[in-house]
Amino acid sequence: MDLSNYKFKLEYFSDGKKCVATDDSKIFSLNKLNVSDDCLKVAIVPNQKIELKKASFIYDFEFDKEDKIFVNGYQSWTTSREYGVKDKQLGLRNVSKPKTIIRTFAESCGDYSFTKYGNAGFFHSFTYSYVRNNNDSNMLLIGSMSEKMGYTIIYFDVKKNTITIEKDLEGLTIDSEYLLCDIRKFIGTYEEVFDNYFGEMNLPKLKLDHLSGYTSWYNYFQKIDENIILRDLEGITSKAGDKINIFQIDDGFESKVGDWHVLDAKKFPNGLKPIVDKIHSKGIMAGLWLAPFSAEFKSKIVKEHPEWLIRHKNGKKFNGGFAWGGFWVLDFQLPSVREYIKSVFDKVFDEWGFDMVKLDFLYSACYVPRNNKTRGTLMCEAMQFLRECCRDKLILGCGVPLAPSWGIVDACRISCDVETSFKDKFYCKCTNQEVISAKNAMNNSIFRRHLNHRVFLNDPDVFFLRKDGPKVPKYNWEQKKLLAQINNMFGSVLFVSDNVGAYDGTQLQTLIETFEKFDGTIKNCEYIDKKHIKIDYVRNNKEQSLTYNVYSGEYTIG
Repeated sequence: MDLSNYKFKLEYFSDGKKCVATDDSKIFSLNKLNVSDDCLKVAIVPNQKIELKKASFIYDFEFDKEDKIFVNGYQSWTTSREYGVKDKQLGLRNVSKPKTIIRTFAESCGDYSFTKYGNAGFFHSFTYSYVRNNNDSNMLLIGSMSEKMGYTIIYFDVKKNTITIEKDLEGLTIDSEYLLCDIRKFIGTYEEVFDNYFGEMNLPKLKLDHLSGYTSWYNYFQKIDENIILRDLEGITSKAGDKINIFQIDDGFESKVGDWHVLDAKKFPNGLKPIVDKIHSKGIMAGLWLAPFSAEFKSKIVKEHPEWLIRHKNGKKFNGGFAWGGFWVLDFQLPSVREYIKSVFDKVFDEWGFDMVKLDFLYSACYVPRNNKTRGTLMCEAMQFLRECCRDKLILGCGVPLAPSWGIVDACRISCDVETSFKDKFYCKCTNQEVISAKNAMNNSIFRRHLNHRVFLNDPDVFFLRKDGPKVPKYNWEQKKLLAQINNMFGSVLFVSDNVGAYDGTQLQTLIETFEKFDGTIKNCEYIDKKHIKIDYVRNNKEQSLTYNVYSGEYTIG
């Protein structure tokens, strides 16, 4: 694939009508800043004011029947994996497809309103992708160097033998030169192409290389209080204190999502600072969950400042997703909103004393293009704003389009939430590709492994070892061990939500083994059929393979 050998297409609006033009058009020209076999850096120079929709660079590419195509999903939770050329990439499903309130919720956290899904052999990937054959030394990686101009969406059409590099430019009107894309191509082994791709970005050195500890969410959800937190802190530090370095309080401390300054006084009558001090006395860091752009429907912030909310062109408020029965989204572009969000972080760090924040539902900042900015531009600016608010404190990103977070966050969720049952719930078959699922979480941990330690620490979400508690996981012991092993092999952020103080000896030994850094080398991972993933690795100078059934959790190691 020669990046200089493309057909160009621009979609734009004129007098409210959608139009299509090529590089032969009289309304614009292309400035080929750096175009070669392995580089595509192109700007568009308009001859008149243009309201843009998308720009496409189309390439002929002959696929082989043995090719594997990696798809990087839109955000942290979105299904991301290798597909065979005859596979199908799923989008919205069943009850989420009709234009109802269910679709409004389901599509808000994904790309369904501005990308195309098709039949078998038609795929799309965000920011980067690769085509891999059995000859691993000739893997082809295509990647964008920046999403500040607009999201890069790479389409693969196996039947038409084409690869299309598309820039999402919706919301942007230009009357002067505008950089469209900065794309690179790399050929080599799996490790070589990712070393070279991320190496060219000159990302900052990571502040740490491993996080292990506790987060409250997956045992209690919002039903936490001071007694539960202090009990679980004592339990995990007394039994595994030398193996952990972080203890995180998740959702449930606030009065309402969005009203961050007002704690739930019944749950935390003494506030959060005494708890943080107790965490620090154990010699570990304190983390806190926040959703900085989210506001529950009934929150005080929504009632007092409806002008702070993101709205569609028709004036309707943007619904950010399913959580908390639905939520509105604060527009970080507004100076008053920025001041409010900054004041929240000032309290979290300076008054309460936290060392790390887990920032969730971040995708919502860019769903609606506005202020003459694309989705990609907005997301990059939102992440830069959050880094400014957090100064040099640690950030764990979640629910975020990945590329805008590179060089900004210290760690990042690379999977959907892990379900408390190993078997997928019914809604996995009727909603979107961001839905809670143990199967999809492990899938993403495996196929996004190339990000770990290159751009941030990969957070594969929690594993479960408990046998009791408010929410007993519907896993058998072998399924629990499989999830723990996948997290250990592919993640560098290792969390449990269990009351470790109640563990027996077997549970505690498994916890300690899982919290240890993986001391092997991953060689190859792939679906060997529709039900099984095979992981080849080297450990203690011995070649081994782990093969597991993604539906049942049955596995073999040999």
